Amino acid sequence: MKPVYKLFIGIAIAGIFASVLAWLLRGEYFSVLSPAGSIGLAERDLMVHATLLMLIVVVPVVALAIFIAWHYRAGNTEATYRPNWEHSKMEELIWWSIPFEIVLVLSALTWTSTHELDPGKALAMQGEPLTIQVVALDWKWLFIYPDQSIATVNEVDLPTNRPIEFDITADAPMNSFWIPALGGQIYAMTGMTTVLHLAATEPGTYAGGSANYSGEGFAQMSFMAHAMPEADFDAWVKKTQASPAALDANAYAELAKPGDAGAPRYYGIVSKNLFESIVGRFMDPSMTGMHMH
Repeated sequence: MKPVYKLFIGIAIAGIFASVLAWLLRGEYFSVLSPAGSIGLAERDLMVHATLLMLIVVVPVVALAIFIAWHYRAGNTEATYRPNWEHSKMEELIWWSIPFEIVLVLSALTWTSTHELDPGKALAMQGEPLTIQVVALDWKWLFIYPDQSIATVNEVDLPTNRPIEFDITADAPMNSFWIPALGGQIYAMTGMTTVLHLAATEPGTYAGGSANYSGEGFAQMSFMAHAMPEADFDAWVKKTQASPAALDANAYAELAKPGDAGAPRYYGIVSKNLFESIVGRFMDPSMTGMHMH
């Protein structure tokens, strides 16, 4: 087979691969590309802008590689043969200055976005923040609503257009909390608390889970996030508060045992300062017994 035919076949295969990849990366498959929250939208725009900037270099390089392979093929006798040519000031200026400028723009974009999208930075939007305490367990997620005195397992319900403050820890191996449609991930670590501010701007059900491999039951570390209007959220809180299940020291000790939680669970009563006790017992051995007030 002639080299030119091999080149065309390679281009065709690359085109097919790119088409399949673009089809798979549609929002319905990768929710990071179809965000439903202000933070997720800002992060998606950052990825798009960075990719477009890098394509300024990638596209010409790929095009030139194809052109050079075609133009200087063995069968093209009209191509100029210059074996002693080795330097051009104009070419040197182009392939050094343009990438340098792109790096400068990317650096500025990264610097500003890093501060604007700081996970611990409160969102500039109206409404009183809703605090949700998150505990990564073996192999499940516990969500505590301290102001509402309720808790859920493997399900988190959120009001739309209201800032959410997630206080996150782990009572198991280090993990990573992530709701792709709403924003980036942040680590859950034993004896520590990390903070993540998010907001859902559109009602819907969004998949969440672990972004960090953490052992045998990693596949079970998934949950659903339900975003709903404020009135519906208030109704859900009242319904959950009516649940007779109580999350006290004994119930938590049983829940914290390694294993799949199965269907989502709901607790209408939660012991006060449970979250603080989970975090504190790794720092203070006297709290090993989960003393809660």
